[in-house]
Amino acid sequence: MRFKPTIICLITVGVIHFSLANAQAPTRITILYDAFGKSSALKMDWGFSALIEYDGKRILFDTGNNAETFAHNVKTLGVDLTKLDFVVISHRHGDHTSGLNYLLGVNPNVPIYAPREIFGVFGASIPPTFYRKMESSPPEMRYFTGKTPDHLSSGSPWPSANFIWIDSLTQVGKGFFLISTVSQVPGTLELRELSLSIRTPKGQVILCGCSHPGIERIVDASRVIDPRIHLVAGGFHLVSTPDSTVERIATTLHEKWNVDLIAPGHCTGEPAFAIFQKVFSKKYLYAGLGSVIEIP
Repeated sequence: MRFKPTIICLITVGVIHFSLANAQAPTRITILYDAFGKSSALKMDWGFSALIEYDGKRILFDTGNNAETFAHNVKTLGVDLTKLDFVVISHRHGDHTSGLNYLLGVNPNVPIYAPREIFGVFGASIPPTFYRKMESSPPEMRYFTGKTPDHLSSGSPWPSANFIWIDSLTQVGKGFFLISTVSQVPGTLELRELSLSIRTPKGQVILCGCSHPGIERIVDASRVIDPRIHLVAGGFHLVSTPDSTVERIATTLHEKWNVDLIAPGHCTGEPAFAIFQKVFSKKYLYAGLGSVIEIP
């Protein structure tokens, strides 16, 4: 089922400690990849990956920056990647995609939702109308000698992957939604990004990869799914943002959008962690590498 395009990001609810093997917590988010954390058994690196377990589904969100590091953390946490319902890749940057090389080695046919981009790394189809034609030119001066194929495909580092391209708000299961947004920020202009939203009894749990389109835009757009936002987690891309701007964003999420819980990670930034913790107080959830966040 498809809906009108929207935006958004992230997922999860009450905090827990490191330890994937909490058999009593069937609905949770486990942080598999990040550059900060408490466990010395896991390898830190710049990048992001999380495992979502909810309502009987197991979803991998992003795959980190390095396949060997991703594999180490997955094995250390006891995660079985052969038992996934689907994978979500938030955007094309290497610190979110490089673990695909390991994932596809152990689960080559798993469905992978990725942003639809013309000439993107996920191999999306290209409309044959993307270039202007000049009928009067001789065949040797024309693309495909003037006989354009019905379908053109963008190349991909993972040509055998089962990619499913998303460019609008899409429901991918009961209570599971993918929100497609496009960055309008200099430096990542036109970058397409997917966020995952889970509709829970307490409201949405939104998981973001980097929030390049802006965390405020994502949360605002998510309200078409459910106006109640229980938890927002993941990367908010505020690593170099001035404190005054971060304070405004944190206050807006807390007071305007009434976000119940916040669990920032990855590219949110060290000063931003402290600011969000101050604004949200006891509603701030630690989400470093190895953390487990329960979903209601």
